[in-house]
Amino acid sequence: MESSLVKDNPLLLPLNKEKTIYDGFITAQEQDLRLRIHLPPDCQLKRARLHCSWQLKHLLRGYEHIVKQRLQQSADLVSFMLELKTVVEVGLKSRPDCSSIPPPQYYSQLISEMETLGWDKLLSIDTEFRTLRLKAQDSSGRQHILTVKLKSKHPAEAPECSADLPVPLAITWTPQSTLEQLHNQFLLVLDSLTDFWDVLDEIDCKTWILEPEKPSRSDTMRRITIGNNVSIKVEVDPRHPKMLPECCLLGAEHVVTPLRNKLNANMHMWNPDSSVLHNLRDVLEIEFPSPATHEKSAFSIECGICYSYRLEAAIPDQVCNDPRCGQPFHQACLYEGLIHVPHNGGGTVVQRLAPSPHSIKVPGSSLHFGVAGACSFLPQSKDMQWLRALPSSRQSFSIVFGECPYCSKPITVKMSAQKS
Repeated sequence: MESSLVKDNPLLLPLNKEKTIYDGFITAQEQDLRLRIHLPPDCQLKRARLHCSWQLKHLLRGYEHIVKQRLQQSADLVSFMLELKTVVEVGLKSRPDCSSIPPPQYYSQLISEMETLGWDKLLSIDTEFRTLRLKAQDSSGRQHILTVKLKSKHPAEAPECSADLPVPLAITWTPQSTLEQLHNQFLLVLDSLTDFWDVLDEIDCKTWILEPEKPSRSDTMRRITIGNNVSIKVEVDPRHPKMLPECCLLGAEHVVTPLRNKLNANMHMWNPDSSVLHNLRDVLEIEFPSPATHEKSAFSIECGICYSYRLEAAIPDQVCNDPRCGQPFHQACLYEGLIHVPHNGGGTVVQRLAPSPHSIKVPGSSLHFGVAGACSFLPQSKDMQWLRALPSSRQSFSIVFGECPYCSKPITVKMSAQKS
């Protein structure tokens, strides 16, 4: 029995000649947990006492009755230790917060690597010394953050790395790699994306951006204002940032069509040596409104149904094609717009509401009071569909044809996938 006990539990040793007291560690999932076992003079496990460290006691919480049962049923100490190890492993799997504590060499290795890298590169580190946020600067002076999650066997195991980039972060790691080498690889990735960020920074600085509201370094799309209710959405390729991007013109058809014709006719003029913004000006033959000459509020026109600019993450992207109207709407609002008014008989009366241009919005709500004092509530639930409720509306596949709620001219809206 003694040889089997030493073989299976090399860190558990007897403290006396009678071998009634054992002290040491039980190893489970690469963790060493302290315990002490007191046996009676006859070495019967039924009357044995088990003393645990606080970590082991925390893991065995809820399993005490199982441990007691194993003590009663195990034939000898070897079999009990095997049963105890199984219980500990189950406890570790059910408590992911009880992660393995790195050995002392881990901390000395980490400090040594940070001294080589430079403590000025460390932005923050968590209390377990496992997650580091390292700062880096690209060749244009932009600040970036590399998040590194070290494994308990660092540097034998590759760390998990993440950063706000438009491309996947591919890092090469070997057991001989260091944080300094990792940081240098990150700098090379940043340098490869310098032209991409230069292109987008120029667009952000010299035009009004409708979407995204707060661009991150990983965003490749910009929706740029051209004029009232007219914009262009561009998708820039991070690997080829100065090539012709994917473009989508948004707005009323009578405004978008001339711009689309210019884009198709002048596409051959695109110069890869110039910036995307400069090329867009030449190809579309326009000047984009800029923060230096225009206020953004002039282009942030509210939806004609919900009377707000932003509906969650969406902005008005549907526009009445009649040049005399040009009222913008959220796609969801245009598609979903019935008014449900409670009926005295307990049912629901569905009414069509044509929004009045003279209505007054109640701040912080969807209530609007008309000039005559009538009150209406504009819900945005998915079972309420404006265009489909109109007598003149019709549906063809995923497109609903109806009338503009302001000027009654024909208008269409395409249903998104979730509404099909």
